[in-house]
Amino acid sequence: MRVDVSNLSFGYDYRTVLKNISFSLESGDFLVVVGNNGSGKSTLVKCILGLNHVPDDKIFLDGREINRFRDWLSVGYVPQKLDDFNYEFPITVNEVMQASKFSKVTEEEKLGVLDRVGILELQNENINTLSGGQLQRVFIARALMNKPRLLILDEPTVAVDKKNVDRFYRFINALNEEGVTIILISHHLESSNANYSHVMYLQEGQAKMTSAFDIEAEGDA
Repeated sequence: MRVDVSNLSFGYDYRTVLKNISFSLESGDFLVVVGNNGSGKSTLVKCILGLNHVPDDKIFLDGREINRFRDWLSVGYVPQKLDDFNYEFPITVNEVMQASKFSKVTEEEKLGVLDRVGILELQNENINTLSGGQLQRVFIARALMNKPRLLILDEPTVAVDKKNVDRFYRFINALNEEGVTIILISHHLESSNANYSHVMYLQEGQAKMTSAFDIEAEGDA
């Protein structure tokens, strides 16, 4: 999925969070957004997801203006934490899947996604018994059920052990190789094994965009 953002500014009350952000992603690109807390990373994500209302002609998904975009099932989102589930409630992985909105996903396809993410054997487990890495994979499986063409991940490896972090990046890189456009929010670019094509550095609401090729060239200089 192609993503175009043009001179986007956004704020809350009297505080401006994003200042004239512009960038474009082609289908199959992999963008990592890096910045400190409060730099505007999550605000940018919420604008792209249509959760924050922005003026017309600022964001386009596959050429469709965001306020008129309707194909949200083609957009997957993995937050740091699912806000629509009570973690103290005894709900299983399978029930998390069943409570989600999917478009014509067969039982076989659902099991295939769980298997690919590596949690097929956990489908009847209570989510409260899962490790951080296992729970993160539940979120990813939930986002993948509709075979999204754009996948947005907000700090996906927080509180995940190194073994599962490495496995996560192998999986996300494979999805990207299949043509899924990925936007990954991260605090530290150096700690990721993402095969990114672009990096955006956000600082005080302002963005600097560069390509992976440019970063590699600087490292070789």
